[in-house]
Amino acid sequence: MKSFLTVLLVLFIVSCSSEKKEVDYDFTSPFEKSQGTETATYSEVIAFYTQLAANYQSIAMYTMEETDSGKPLHLITFNPNRSFDSEFSGDEKKNILLINNGIHPGESDGIDASMLLLRDLATNKIETPKNTIIAVIPVYNIGGALNRNGTTRTNQNGPLAYGFRGNARNYDLNRDFIKADTRNARAFIKLFRILKPDLFIDTHVSNGADYQYTLTHLFTQHNKLGGELGKYLDNSLMPQLVDSLQKNSWDITPYVNVFNRTPESGFSQFLDSPRYSTGYTTLFNCLGMMIETHMLKPYKQRVEGTYELIKSFISIADKDAEVIKELRHNALGKYKAGTQYPLGWKIDSTKTTSLAFKGYEGEIIPSKVTGGNRLKYDRTKPFTKDIAYYNYFKAKDSVLIPSAYVIPRGYWNIVELLRINKIKVPVIQEDSIIDAEVYKIKNYETVGRPFEGHYLHYNTQIETTYEKVTIKKGDYLVKTNQDGVRYIMETLEPSGPDSFFNWNFFDAVLQQKEGFSPYVWEDKAEKFLTENPAVKTQFEQKKAEDPNFSSNWYAQLDWIHKQSPNYEESHLRYPIIRMRN
Repeated sequence: MKSFLTVLLVLFIVSCSSEKKEVDYDFTSPFEKSQGTETATYSEVIAFYTQLAANYQSIAMYTMEETDSGKPLHLITFNPNRSFDSEFSGDEKKNILLINNGIHPGESDGIDASMLLLRDLATNKIETPKNTIIAVIPVYNIGGALNRNGTTRTNQNGPLAYGFRGNARNYDLNRDFIKADTRNARAFIKLFRILKPDLFIDTHVSNGADYQYTLTHLFTQHNKLGGELGKYLDNSLMPQLVDSLQKNSWDITPYVNVFNRTPESGFSQFLDSPRYSTGYTTLFNCLGMMIETHMLKPYKQRVEGTYELIKSFISIADKDAEVIKELRHNALGKYKAGTQYPLGWKIDSTKTTSLAFKGYEGEIIPSKVTGGNRLKYDRTKPFTKDIAYYNYFKAKDSVLIPSAYVIPRGYWNIVELLRINKIKVPVIQEDSIIDAEVYKIKNYETVGRPFEGHYLHYNTQIETTYEKVTIKKGDYLVKTNQDGVRYIMETLEPSGPDSFFNWNFFDAVLQQKEGFSPYVWEDKAEKFLTENPAVKTQFEQKKAEDPNFSSNWYAQLDWIHKQSPNYEESHLRYPIIRMRN
């Protein structure tokens, strides 16, 4: 079977044949034909790009891997200077911008805006970037796009019909980038790691409040991105984008992170953990942002705003191409074995940014429906007020980066995900004994309701012991000195908010497999305490200090059992070990 990269190269050569046939095709999009009231269907999107690639040498269309819908993911690129060699070989001096559309197909603004953008680039209607290749996923959630309706986006002002948020298996794909339960996510990950984009845009529509803006931006959190790259995003890229849009009469503000309250009291930046698209792309030092248009604004206005935002973003990225390339290259060496890696984050309330926010007056009035209180905005009372924006975060938890992790060979599902993400995971060739750090799961909490197919753990706490551990031939080694070190740390450290442990990949170790029958263990427990006076002293002390324990005979027998050699070592023992530096 041909490798994925080989297939990509073949598709590239086919799509880039110099013998482009002129086809009589109307490149006026369904959005334009409807005067901005409708979005293209999935079949219309694919037909549009198929013809665009057939007519213009600068446009290529790739068929990628299959999604849960049974249909493949597509990738469209704009690159006027392409050659027969793969444009994703890694030798290309240009930066790559990846735009993802339709992760939530009801939020279709980016689908239509990207069609207009690539057409206008191909026809030289807008300026061609000199230092940037534009890559577009036309529709990511294909199953959701095929499930069209006109009612489920309750708050949204158009289009007339649109796709559904859940994919073909009813997953919200913007929660799936780490656990990768869907074929969509796995297709995206493979595409992303081949493309290795320098910049990333995910197009969305949102509403947490009513305000005057059509456009809001949700850049990945700059402290979490970290270092000079994070400073560039916060101090240069974002201000340049805001300024560029304002010069073209488009106001923009940070994503309004509130629910059922007015924003005047201030709000915080959304912290995009790795389960989200921009949180995932950050793990590979990619400069990411989400476009969040305001769903209460007319559809035509939202699509036009998305178009202008992407166009401005491309212009800035193209101008700063050398700076971005250098910053990303330098960021590769930021996290090394023996240095601290931040896993958890919290708002730094000592630092804020003042926003001149353009909103509408809101008040709490009696509800005619429930008889309770409700929030009501008055659009006849616009205002501009200075409000506090909490966009600085600081690490609350960190861990020392080990030289490597060892994964027992039974955990092939973990290895599979690592390898999809192009993490190097060689097989250990012989048995050996090493000094290692071993984790025991001390405590964790679990959500009370299912979340995207899982009962997610959180507030996970671990205890560390230092042991000599036997590793076996066939186990897997994951060294941290590779470009995916951040992905490795976020997924393999159990206390990470989106770790594989917290996504239930290791729940089997939380269940004790062997136990005891009280009538049998009573006699053995008595003998064990007699032979181990230190344990007996601890036992008597615990009974004296803990009334609940002293009144619970089964808890006492269980406690003794857990101190004895009969208790299984694998219970609550995290199976992945850390090699000491």
